[in-house]
Amino acid sequence: MDVLDQLGAVREGKLSRRNFTKGLLAAGVAMATLPATGRRALASTEDQATYFTWGGYDIPELFGPYQAKNGELPNFAIFGGSEEALTKMRGGFVVDVSHPCNQAMPRWVQSGLFQPIDPSRVSNMADVMPELVDLPGNMADGGMVWMAPFDWGQTSVTYRTDLFEVEGEESWDMLWDKRYSGRLGSLASGADAWWCGAVKAGVNFDDIATDEAFEKIAAVMREQRPLIRVYTDDTTTLEQALASGEMAAAMTWNSSAVLLQSEGVPVKFARPKEGALTWVCGLMIHKDAPNLDRAYDVIDSLLSVETGKFMINDYGYGHSNIKSFDEFDEATLTGLGLSKDPLSILKAGHVQLPQSQDWETRMNETFEQIKAGF
Repeated sequence: MDVLDQLGAVREGKLSRRNFTKGLLAAGVAMATLPATGRRALASTEDQATYFTWGGYDIPELFGPYQAKNGELPNFAIFGGSEEALTKMRGGFVVDVSHPCNQAMPRWVQSGLFQPIDPSRVSNMADVMPELVDLPGNMADGGMVWMAPFDWGQTSVTYRTDLFEVEGEESWDMLWDKRYSGRLGSLASGADAWWCGAVKAGVNFDDIATDEAFEKIAAVMREQRPLIRVYTDDTTTLEQALASGEMAAAMTWNSSAVLLQSEGVPVKFARPKEGALTWVCGLMIHKDAPNLDRAYDVIDSLLSVETGKFMINDYGYGHSNIKSFDEFDEATLTGLGLSKDPLSILKAGHVQLPQSQDWETRMNETFEQIKAGF
């Protein structure tokens, strides 16, 4: 089966993105060479919900319950970052369900573009960890919530153990190591990179909005810029570069290390001495959702144990449904960087905090300038 045949199989739900990506890695092909428009959104149907999400979440494995109930997968639309997504929706793009992360959620609520979620309409909501529901700014009137927590994980350094020599403890300094200039990669979104820069700069997240903190972070990001080979939010590009040895280390999410390890690539997902970046993402319903009942079906499917088992096993991400962790033994979870006690993992990292729109705009504009070399 050639690449175009495989892409067709992904669209039809006959081949998972994971197995498709494995084939590309084996062939030395980067997924970035395939047009992002070639996703299922091209074959959208009006009677199915539309899910606006990050790349990699537009796959059949996450929607078994939805497909069983509705006969088809939902439609998918893809964004590269939460600011991009919110800007598009402010411009009039209407979807049913979208997928922000906790630091963006209060600003999404303030936009007036979303309706609260009724937990009684989500059968799996009772099994969601309450600590994830009780995020700052998530409570709405009448016992409703703005965001149904779905997935969580960490941003850290994935590095080739045969190519990168760690000096002392694993640290964020690894992505500032001049020995590997031109062989380091980074996620392009400030929603990850800027916060990781804050950890590197020793900035407390409670103080991240101060002018002093802003300048400290900008300084370390400018220091890093000449060392970075590529900034990208296409995680497959980073994975393929690590697999080929083009890169020795890159800023990634858990899933990249899990995928590469499953392919026998000698990589490790670092546990920096300063702490990894921890994120929690979830699901929000557009105020004008054209398929409201099926929007709730999307949420229920994503919060199911079936989906949670896939997210943990194949992506190495934590899932909000506590029963998902019962599907694994402790040794397997430890190997994935997780635990039977998921709260211990959540508490070990630096959890992002919501910021104002002015701060987000300033941060994104500054980071774009830094990436451009200014």
